[in-house]
Amino acid sequence: MTRIRRPFSVLSALGTAAHHAYELGSGVGLVLQPELGLAGSLGLWGVQLPVWTAGAALGSRRWDKPIALWAGAGLAGALVHFVMWPSRRTRLGVPALTSAEGLSPAQVPPYNGILWLWSAASALALVFEVRRGARRWAVAGLLTMPIMRLSARHHFDWIRQEAESDPAWWNRAFRG
Repeated sequence: MTRIRRPFSVLSALGTAAHHAYELGSGVGLVLQPELGLAGSLGLWGVQLPVWTAGAALGSRRWDKPIALWAGAGLAGALVHFVMWPSRRTRLGVPALTSAEGLSPAQVPPYNGILWLWSAASALALVFEVRRGARRWAVAGLLTMPIMRLSARHHFDWIRQEAESDPAWWNRAFRG
């Protein structure tokens, strides 16, 4: 049995995958879909996420920079949700979205769970698995947060228009 060398990085990649799958399954579309189309964004994430997971599991030094970049971007991706959407503080003091991205009220609690686990895994990967020489790559990943926020705004403007002009299963959260 092979040992997973960077378990928090693997969990960060899986958190990213869970986020994307939950949004797509909920009718919110897929990250980068306005730019790449559904097939293109599925192709991108269908390659990048397994590469990230495998690289993290293997954990060799040649993966230091991409793992650091992806963990930083993973944390930025999770946190951008709490910046963009209304939230409240839980008893533990962590933010919990009250609504987001066209999700129904019943879909928001599991979505919060995904975002919390994704955030925690990404933060733990940055603290415990990013080696000193790769830390600037982690910072670069974190600095993608403003770009992600702009991309999300664009995504939601686009998907509202798409839901009106070309209704499909992947944009059903924005119909009507």
